[in-house]
This record gives sequence, C-alpha cells and structure tokens, in this order.
Amino acid sequence: MFADLGQFTATSMRVAFFVVTYPCLILQYMGQAAFLSKNFSSVDTSFYASVPEPLFWPVFVLAISIGIVASQAAISKTFSIVQQCQSLGCFPRVKIVHTSRWIQGKIYIPEINWILMILILAVTLGFRDTTLLGNAYGMAYTSMTLVTTLLMALAMTLVWHKSLMHTLLFLLFFGSMEIIFLSSSYMRIRKGGWLPIMLSSVFLGVMYVWHYGGRRKYLTEVQNRISMKRILSLGPSLGIIRTPGIGIIYTELASGIPATFSHFLTNLPCFYQVIVFVCIKTIHVPHISHKERYLIGRIGHKSYQMYRCIIRYGYKDVHKSNEDFENSLVMSIAEFIELESEGSGTPDWSGDGRLAVVRTSEKTGMRMVMSEAANMAERHGGDDDGSSSSISNWAGLAPAAAAIRSSSKSATLRRLQALYEQEAPAHQSRRSQMRCELLDKNYKHPRVKEELMELMEAKHAEVGYVIGHSYIKARRNSSFLKKLAVDVAYSMLRRNCRAPGVALNIPHISLIMAGTNYYI
Repeated sequence: MFADLGQFTATSMRVAFFVVTYPCLILQYMGQAAFLSKNFSSVDTSFYASVPEPLFWPVFVLAISIGIVASQAAISKTFSIVQQCQSLGCFPRVKIVHTSRWIQGKIYIPEINWILMILILAVTLGFRDTTLLGNAYGMAYTSMTLVTTLLMALAMTLVWHKSLMHTLLFLLFFGSMEIIFLSSSYMRIRKGGWLPIMLSSVFLGVMYVWHYGGRRKYLTEVQNRISMKRILSLGPSLGIIRTPGIGIIYTELASGIPATFSHFLTNLPCFYQVIVFVCIKTIHVPHISHKERYLIGRIGHKSYQMYRCIIRYGYKDVHKSNEDFENSLVMSIAEFIELESEGSGTPDWSGDGRLAVVRTSEKTGMRMVMSEAANMAERHGGDDDGSSSSISNWAGLAPAAAAIRSSSKSATLRRLQALYEQEAPAHQSRRSQMRCELLDKNYKHPRVKEELMELMEAKHAEVGYVIGHSYIKARRNSSFLKKLAVDVAYSMLRRNCRAPGVALNIPHISLIMAGTNYYI
C-alpha cells in the first residue's frame, strides 16, 4: 500500500513481505490449525483461545495496535485512489491537501475523510455485532482478490505483453481458487455481506455518472468549437479592442477555438492583448517530467499574439499552485518564441499550428529569469479619491510597463485589487511580487526582443483567467434513464463538487466565468 504513496520503494515492500509478513502469517495460520485439531469447539475464538494465558493481554494490545495501523493505511490508500480517479476524470472534484513539501504522495482529502468517518460510525452502530462485520469484511476481501486477479491478467496482456497462454494459466491457477472462496462467501450476503456490495455499487454509480456527463460535455464542446479560419478572418484585432494583459482561457479542447471565446467577441468590446488557450490533459502514465510537460504553439500570424498551450500531467502528478503555473507558462511562451525564431530563419514566420515541447526548468528559462521584486516595489498614493495603487519598477523592463499597469485599470478596480491583496493568503500576495526580467542578450532577430518585451509588459499589466462554465441537459425526447443520469445525478454532483476555478487555485479577482447550456 505505501509503495504507491511514495513512502517506500517496491524492493523494500517485497523484502518486508517475503522476509517478515509472509512467514509470520504462515506460522500463525499453522498454529491456529494445530490448535483447532485438538480443540474444535473453540472455532469461533480460535485466535485468542490459541494464545497462552500469560501472553493474552500483550497479544490483545498488539492486535488493536495493528488494526489502527491497518486502518490508517487503508485511509491513506483511499485518498490516493480518489486523487488518481479525479485526475482521470472518473470522480467529482474534491479538495486535495498536500501535507508534505518533500513527499509528493502524502495527501489529505477532507471530504473523503468525513465520508469515511460517517460510514464507519453508521456501520458500527448499525451492525453492533462483530460476526456481521466479519461477514462484510470477508465479502469485500474475497471480491477484491478476484478483481485484482482479473486486472493483473489485463496488465499481463496489455502492459507487459505476455503471451495469451501465460495469462490463461495465471487466471486458471489463481482465479479458480478465488472463485471458490468467493462462492463460499455468498452464503453470508444476507448476514452482513450485502454492505460492501451496496457501497461499491453506489460509488461505481457516482463514478460512472460523472465520467459519462464529463465525456458527453466534452464531445458537445468539440462539435460546437469555432474553426480557426473564422477567427483569423477577423484580423489581428479580432474585431475588438485589445487591452494590455494576458488572457488565459481554460479549455478541454486540444485543437480549435472553444465556443466560450466567441461570446467575448460578440458581447464584450475588448479583450486582452495576449491570448493563451490552455488545455490541461491527464495522460495515462504515472508521472511526466517538467521538461516534457508544456506543449506550446502559435495560432495565426505573430500579429495576432495568440498561443495554444497543452499542459500534460500524469495521474499521480501534483498540480502546482497558481503562482508557479502562471510564471512557468510565461517562461514557456518566451522560450517558444526563441525556438521559433531560431528554427524558422525569419522573424515573421508564423508556423502552421504545430506544437513544440518547451524544455524549461521549474524556476528559470534560458532567456528570462524569475526574480523577487519585493525589495523593488514601491507603494505610494495614487488618486484624488483616496485610493492607492502599486507602481513597480524593475530592471530590464520598458519604462512604459509601470504606466500600463496603473492606467489599464479603473480607480475602483485598483482599490478592489489592493483590498483583495491585503486579505489574500500569503501565496497569492507573493504572486504579485514575482517579476520577469529580460536577459541582456544579442538576439537573432530584433523582432524577437520586441515580442518578448511585449509579453513581459502584458504579464506585469494584468493576467486574467477565463473558464467556460458549461451545463449539459438532456433533450426532451431523451429516455428516462438519460434524464435521470444527466439532469438529476450529474447536475447534483456538479453543484456539490468544487468549482473549476477553486480546483485550479485561481485568484477570484482575476477569474471570468462564461456560462453555456448544451442539450444532449
């Protein structure tokens, strides 16, 4: 169990099992069998009855301690499984707290912890009999062993590429024994064995409904996406006023333009100067190194200042905080601009939408560096109405950037942002102190340096986040089961789980939500 959490290696787990755990289990079961051969009437209490009387209380305390340790392992494993299912889109969004800065797998999920506590209390108070609890545990354990064997057979065929004969022999040898054990547990279904079947059915239904609803919403967004030709035909200004700043638009689409963006073009008079379409994908591998995480591409000509970024995570990877993501994204785009100019041979080359893997480190890029500007930022009063603004000056940035930062926002918005920064947590207030600096280098094309300067000015002016808040509803002529799954079950899960902006740790003052209704 702990090997998956990253606390022990696989080798240490194998050594501990074959050297300590397995021999102790064999000796303990052989001792109980020898005791029952002479005292068959004590079959109900064979474990404690076989213990010598002087050692009864030490063994009793040891058994309770082992139960506590095993329960903690089961709870930690539950957290890990829920986190991986959420990454793969098979479980509703929940709050995940990372309890260790050094060990990546140590997590805590408050909602799951409360659910486990309520279920444990309900089962204990409801059964009030260790025999019923033992029947429920036996049914769960024998079912788990059979499911593990079936999944192992799939892994042997699909992952390890073993021959079909080896897989069939494995299933025949282990599966036959586990089916016999499982069939013997069917007699206990009415005596407590129904509990794990009911709980597993409920959680399976929740996972299926969430995955089904999310999948249908994604397919609907793919069908309603806007063609690139239609957007590019509007010209570099996109038919609106482009204001200083970076607009990060979250979308599940890896290609095309989401329908959410068309709402801004038709209903709002302005949008950000630099537009980045960000798509976060979870790959079916445990981990993806940071050097291979960012895929950056350009949309249209350079004058459009539109980019596409696909961020790939493994299902065990930890999503960084918004502070690290925002700066890493800007660094990756800057590195892409450099790579693009070096590979194209001309500064006006616009590419054809191809994506490139940008191998940046977590803290610095090859052309830009991150710096703490707390000692360079200067607070001073700004407006006649008593509001204050923060004007930051930093080395290597154009002098107009500070003016852009103050003039691009109204007095009311600056006052609200100042109030928000005072009340925000430490990691969000520190986010505003991060600055990018352009290294003093001889670039291949003068246009590259100008584009990097424009990117930095947009970053320091403002960063806004746009998330499409899409709703799906079943059509009137849909079947009853579809309406029940989409309009009732999925809608209830969506309303009670964490919002996308909260799950992505986006500052509330920088978040823009765009709602869309889809009928499936």
